[in-house]
Amino acid sequence: MNGPGQAVAEVRLAVRDFLAAMPLPARIDVAVSGGADSLALIEAAAHAAHRTGQRVRALVVDHGLQENSAKIAEDAVTVARELGADEAEILTATVSGPGGPEAAARRARYDALRRAIPADALVLLGHTLDDQAETVLLGLGRGSGPRSVAGMRPHDPPWGRPLLGVTRATTARACAELGVEPWHDPHNADPRFTRVRLRTEALPLLEDVLNGGVAAALARTAAQLREDTEALDTLADALLSRSDTGDGLDVAVLTPEPPALRRRVLRRWLLIGGVRELTDAHLRAVDALIGRWRGQGGVWLPGDLEARRAHGRLCLKPQSTTRGE
Repeated sequence: MNGPGQAVAEVRLAVRDFLAAMPLPARIDVAVSGGADSLALIEAAAHAAHRTGQRVRALVVDHGLQENSAKIAEDAVTVARELGADEAEILTATVSGPGGPEAAARRARYDALRRAIPADALVLLGHTLDDQAETVLLGLGRGSGPRSVAGMRPHDPPWGRPLLGVTRATTARACAELGVEPWHDPHNADPRFTRVRLRTEALPLLEDVLNGGVAAALARTAAQLREDTEALDTLADALLSRSDTGDGLDVAVLTPEPPALRRRVLRRWLLIGGVRELTDAHLRAVDALIGRWRGQGGVWLPGDLEARRAHGRLCLKPQSTTRGE
């Protein structure tokens, strides 16, 4: 009997190695759109999971953005079952809110998936090396900082991304070897969307100018930055523990530390304190209360909160409280 084709084998190996590196729940969920990446992923996940006694469920999100979206979702369920899924479920999502259609659809998709899974779930996503390269390039272009340029994490519970080292071309070949016809989302060819232009214009131009290998190089850059970021986050966690007084942060502990490490501590502290939509400008303004202290007033932050320095401590309080002090 002939074995799997080369592309199928490559996808299976990536998924098998990913799953072997972590404890697994009794059931593995896989987000399936019907495109080549997710179909190759569901087949590989079923192949690997059934060998270790796990069940696999396909989760298909119907965004309702096209007239025939319900039929597309039903077709994806059918193919997922043919490729080995033990269960398959269609989730509905309402796409709305700020940030443009790309961001709104992404939020709706993740919200729908979160509602459908238990607390200890593992949900596999079909992001590939090419998706990672686009994410890094987008972060670079927007000046989003190292955390964004570090790209998507392979495991960011509950999400798992076993195909970040596999190209989009490989998943397309895998589908051909499996004899399935993936669905081609017309939005993936619509130049109104930023990622589409990155995919069809910017990255091909870079590949031409730099003689190839750009997507893989961007993915390597993301992996290197992710390692550095994780190391700094570990140091920041320890520093946060040392500086946290229970009702604020001890400025004397934070002052001698490098600004980049201080800002990581402040980021975690502010997020825990309820600050949302935190920007680099916010972090630098709060850090100035430590590194460039001249007796200045507090820093107003999203969520109607204010960071203020008083009596050697950095405190976070509602603005309504600080206005009356």
